[in-house]
Amino acid sequence: MGKIVISTNMSLDGVVQDPDGAEGFDRGGWFGRFGGADLPAWTKVAFDEALDAGALLLGRRSDEWFAARWLSRGGEFADRLNGIPKYVVSGSRRGPAWSNATLLEGTLTDAVIQLKRDVPGDVLVFASYRLGRALLEHDLVDELRLVVFPVVLGAGERLFGETSGSKPLSLIDVRTLGAGLTHLTYATAGTGASVKR
Repeated sequence: MGKIVISTNMSLDGVVQDPDGAEGFDRGGWFGRFGGADLPAWTKVAFDEALDAGALLLGRRSDEWFAARWLSRGGEFADRLNGIPKYVVSGSRRGPAWSNATLLEGTLTDAVIQLKRDVPGDVLVFASYRLGRALLEHDLVDELRLVVFPVVLGAGERLFGETSGSKPLSLIDVRTLGAGLTHLTYATAGTGASVKR
């Protein structure tokens, strides 16, 4: 049985919006600007995570965002991301843009529960903050992997929004990537283990 893993980059105050600056957000571009010399360490972790994953789960906008950035690239990392099975949640019912992708049918809860049954290993949720919020609300997330960039942006879309109740987490891993990025791993209630450092 697979597990749903939200894996995302964020500012210290939780902003996930416009990491590369291409969306026109006035505080966008924070990924490169504040990742700097630490990005090779980030790339190794992200590549290893992609190699170990069974699939990606994306919202429609993230599917389009990644397709525009990765389909034209080559190399091991791009080949892995372009080739991995992808599942896309879309209210518009528009077909996926990225390669090797399937549009999920039915309710979010039923579709994700079935996906966890069908896909062995990790099902990674990249950059899809709206989808991530819905998954958290419906207790469908097994793990969160957050790379925190050393900046407070002060505005922008954040990963976490309001929920109908508390969502307890257990810290299972903390490490630094390079000199300035922090990689935090949390398990949702009932799935935690002791902290690794």
